[in-house]
Amino acid sequence: MNKKVVIFSGAGMSEESGINTFRDTKGLWNNYDLLDVASLEGFQKNPQLVLEFYNQRRQQLLEVSPNQGHRALVGLEQHFNVSIITQNVDNLHERAGSKNVLHLHGELLKSQSSENPELVFDCQTDLTLQDKCPKGSQLRPNIVWFGEEVTLLDDAIAEILEADILVIIGTSLQVHPAAGIVAFAKPDIPVYYVDANPSFNQELSELSNLTVINNTAAKGVPALTQQLISEFITLT
Repeated sequence: MNKKVVIFSGAGMSEESGINTFRDTKGLWNNYDLLDVASLEGFQKNPQLVLEFYNQRRQQLLEVSPNQGHRALVGLEQHFNVSIITQNVDNLHERAGSKNVLHLHGELLKSQSSENPELVFDCQTDLTLQDKCPKGSQLRPNIVWFGEEVTLLDDAIAEILEADILVIIGTSLQVHPAAGIVAFAKPDIPVYYVDANPSFNQELSELSNLTVINNTAAKGVPALTQQLISEFITLT
């Protein structure tokens, strides 16, 4: 049976595709207070601002493409059982061809009812205050905002628990509770951390058998996937 590789990706995974990160010093996020556009309170206070903000992000997403890091992960599926857990709300993993992707923090190309988060719809165009769900409630971005429950957290932990190899890509591991899931990895499994500016929180520092690849996702991930595939072919 193929070994299970679990990928845990963050903003650095998509940065080279042109997606701005929270901590970017330029671009969309720099023009807003995070709580104004990424909290339920912000949405209730000024829904027009929030909808416009995510409309901009959605338009940006539709103009960019997966990078070599995204594409390299697809090649792993020929040799491993691959699951991707991502903190990113873009669909670049899927557009590259990855088949098993879990979005912890929601999806930019979906909307949801502001009254019932289980009512989720595809959303490829701008959201307006006139857009309602079939039951009449205002549609909002399908994004897990600050203070909201990460409903897929248990599913993500279940994936981590089954991993034979864990690959962490492009995340500072500062956003909780998502960042804490790496602590659920089985002891002594190989753990790889690909990041241009790696940082080490408590969970990461306590992982054994950790290999740090100090590089961007677009450069570091293709090299790592080739290494893993070569090792797999050698072992079989």
